[in-house]
Amino acid sequence: MSRRALRRLRGEQRGQEEPGLGQLGLESGPQLGQEEIPPAPAGKGHRGACVPLSAQITAEESEDERPCGAERGDTQLGQRDTAGGDNNGAVTEETEGNGRRDEEEAEPDRTAMASNKPRKKKKKRKAKKASAGEALEDNDLEDIDSLLEKIEDTNGLSPQSQGGLIADSRPLLYVEHRNLNPENELKRYFGARAVLGDQRPRQRQRQYVRSTWLTAPKNTWPRYSKTGIAMQLVDTRRGVQHFTFEHHREYQQVQFKFLDAVESMDPNNIVLLLQMNPYHVESLLQLSDVCRMQEDQEMARDLVERALYSLECSFHPVFSLTSGTCRLDYRQQENRAFFLALFKHLMFLEKRGCPRTALEFCKLILSLDPDNDPLCVLLLIDFLSLRAREYTFLTRLFQEWESHRNLSQLPNFAFSVPLAYFFLSQQEGAEPELSQARERAARLIQLALIMFPSVLMPLLDHCSVQPDARVASHPFFGLNAQISQPPALNQLTSLYVGRTHSLWKDAAIMAWLETNVHEVLHMVDAQDPLVEESEHKRKMRYQSAPRNIYRHVILSEMKEATAALPLEVTSQPVMGFDPLPPLDSIVSYTRPERTNQPPNESTLSLFFRSLLPNFNLQGDVRHEGDEEAAAGQDLNQGVNRLMAAMRDMLANIQFQEPPRDDNPDGDGDWD
Repeated sequence: MSRRALRRLRGEQRGQEEPGLGQLGLESGPQLGQEEIPPAPAGKGHRGACVPLSAQITAEESEDERPCGAERGDTQLGQRDTAGGDNNGAVTEETEGNGRRDEEEAEPDRTAMASNKPRKKKKKRKAKKASAGEALEDNDLEDIDSLLEKIEDTNGLSPQSQGGLIADSRPLLYVEHRNLNPENELKRYFGARAVLGDQRPRQRQRQYVRSTWLTAPKNTWPRYSKTGIAMQLVDTRRGVQHFTFEHHREYQQVQFKFLDAVESMDPNNIVLLLQMNPYHVESLLQLSDVCRMQEDQEMARDLVERALYSLECSFHPVFSLTSGTCRLDYRQQENRAFFLALFKHLMFLEKRGCPRTALEFCKLILSLDPDNDPLCVLLLIDFLSLRAREYTFLTRLFQEWESHRNLSQLPNFAFSVPLAYFFLSQQEGAEPELSQARERAARLIQLALIMFPSVLMPLLDHCSVQPDARVASHPFFGLNAQISQPPALNQLTSLYVGRTHSLWKDAAIMAWLETNVHEVLHMVDAQDPLVEESEHKRKMRYQSAPRNIYRHVILSEMKEATAALPLEVTSQPVMGFDPLPPLDSIVSYTRPERTNQPPNESTLSLFFRSLLPNFNLQGDVRHEGDEEAAAGQDLNQGVNRLMAAMRDMLANIQFQEPPRDDNPDGDGDWD
């Protein structure tokens, strides 16, 4: 007997007190709908992962109920068998005769069961949770993509978008946590499956790994322990909180060993130090530069991320990355490592193809000390804004800071801001706003060409564009414009052209630039007063660049700008963990003097020390006493040591004999 016939039999027996033989198998839907069935035992799996969620729940409950219904039908039939002997045969004939009709009514019966049957809450909640869990496992990556698309839509790139209105109400240097993760940006470009691969989006990390915002800790890193760095709140003035890092005594001892390792000029000594202290920040930054020079970019990036993780683990509880109101003084020696780690991480992100994340880190660095800008990230923020298509942010920065920071006097802002307005004019929107953006772009690019005429020819050369005859032959944009500019201005223009020339290669941009170049030549030929005024400003300003610009050029490693650095900068040693420290540095602790190195060594002594590291002309450290009485004795001892050192050196010299060509066959005698 089929299960369907048994369910109908059970329905009739419950619906009527004395069911008749002729009604068995005819009353199917309503009686089954009124049935009260207890929940199925736990452990039953659900089926049909490809059907909708409601269909999964209905199918699961139907499958769970079928065995229970069959058992009940068998029991009831057994009872009726005992009570009346001929009823069982009648039931069998009736159900077998109605078999085809049962098959035809199968789908309507299931629909009636799904729609009319009341389900218990516990059963329903369990089924929903199981089915929802499977659906989330199958579609989790797609949900991430859709969520990021919604975020992209609400964060819009056009000034008319809703996201732009929200961003305008926030502080200018507001940092968003989600934009500090480069994986979010890569997912927007390539999709979650391409970024994450087969690994789960949310992997459980080791319990001792601390969750951070700046970097994602990796399982390959050593286990983190306290390094001896702490952050303290110095004071709060006008809603701005000033913090500082502090080095405890144990970290100071490691710092002294690190300085000894740097002086040895052997990177292996830094590696040995990191094996004992895997989260020493300065060692990580210095070794990262060594790996980068050896073209091991992956290891260099990993070391910088580990340094950021170490610093973030020591943050003060009230230190905020997003508020834009937390300050750090770069003059404080302990604070510089955080600035440099952020900048190096920013550069790796930009090379990795994550300009939006790099822009967020750039805003973070600028918010830590916006007045002094020790790493001069203002020379970089325009490039990142254009690459990330954050045109509204760049124009807003220019409008709000132009009055007190004179951003138009920097070549990068003078050219990048009109380029941002040009991009805004190419987007969809209301015609009055687009026309206003075009007018602003034309006016600002003409002012930039008049103020910095030496940018045009190198820019066209990097873009492989040949200027027309009028522009090439005009003296305003000729070679004289580049030769006559001050050295400091030459560094700024070289830095801008070398960094952002790829943004100007579009044909539409070149056509727009050509039109405005001819407009500028008309103004020059007409002897516009603005041309002479700009020439006077170039001669009076840009006589010497501040130290933070030199520091930025060194960290950026742009060949065009590095070649223009003055001799006083290139002649001094530059360390990756602290390039060009401020002249007014605040030093909390000093390195103790090394007692094994005698002071005031002569040139002869330094020469022999370079040959024999153990040589010491002056002997051991003198004790306090009468130096004049012992002067002759010290001189004799010095001469004796010098002679002994020369004898040892000559004794160790071995002359290699020339190879002999012996002839075993000959007798060795002359005839």
